[in-house]
Amino acid sequence: MTKLKVGVAGAGVFGNYHAQKAAASPHADLMGIFDVDLARATKLAESFGARGFNDYAEFLKVCDAVVIAVPATWHESLARQAIEAHCHVLVEKPLALSGNAARDLADEAAARGRILQVGHQERFVAKAMGVLAIPEVPLLVESVRSGPPAPGGRAGDVSVIWDLMIHDLDLAAMMLGREFTGVEATGRRVHSPHIDEAEAEFTYASGGKAKLRASRAAEIRERTMRVVYPSGEIDIDFLTRKLKNTTPYEVKVDIAADLPDPLGAADEGFYAACLGHARSPVPAHGTVAAVAMAEAAEAAVLAGAV
Repeated sequence: MTKLKVGVAGAGVFGNYHAQKAAASPHADLMGIFDVDLARATKLAESFGARGFNDYAEFLKVCDAVVIAVPATWHESLARQAIEAHCHVLVEKPLALSGNAARDLADEAAARGRILQVGHQERFVAKAMGVLAIPEVPLLVESVRSGPPAPGGRAGDVSVIWDLMIHDLDLAAMMLGREFTGVEATGRRVHSPHIDEAEAEFTYASGGKAKLRASRAAEIRERTMRVVYPSGEIDIDFLTRKLKNTTPYEVKVDIAADLPDPLGAADEGFYAACLGHARSPVPAHGTVAAVAMAEAAEAAVLAGAV
């Protein structure tokens, strides 16, 4: 197989992005777009010369691989159905809404020999900078990921922990270890039925800490991370893809030109893995820790909610 038959589940903003990547890729043929709103699916699909579906089972029949870009509450169900239909799957974060469900999905995909990749695009940024290759375990990972409410209420089906903080939870797990020993978290609702602002502090078996803040009720966008090591610290701006470094380790301080399109890099990595040319850059088993951390933070916030 030299080209992958790709379908995109979800005709919203991110579904559109992923459809553009598949349509432009020399390694994929965009077969169709699935959405519960057939008119919306058809309109997007026809702009790429593909077909719209509102029957998920029929949609899966024309695909070798599926990109799932629907509201988070549907990720687990649609991913499971796709795996059972012998499709490879790239699912936007989070993989599922519980650690057990995420692990079960990863196990199921592995048992069936299917690629299951998760949309943690910030990994590509941190890796390209060289941060993930630093051999020291951080003493502290501190992040802020905030911005105004998403247009049209996108991601309003889950809290800001699952919507935004999940990216930083994933990076913290990669740097500090996947075993956390404690969590304290607070949060509040602002404009949705779910938590729109949250702060969480995790302790890890490695001895390090992660202090994470996320908001979708802020006036300006901010995507920053401070990583403190015994030998110095690194400050990352994920929006500009630049960093400041006082450690003795060699890292790239500006990767804006090297990695202009993290989403495209993730999708191409997925296609390559499905075609057997490379390993998946974000395999599902490696993202279970972030899901478990998000689940614990959410529970801690809700336990203390008034």
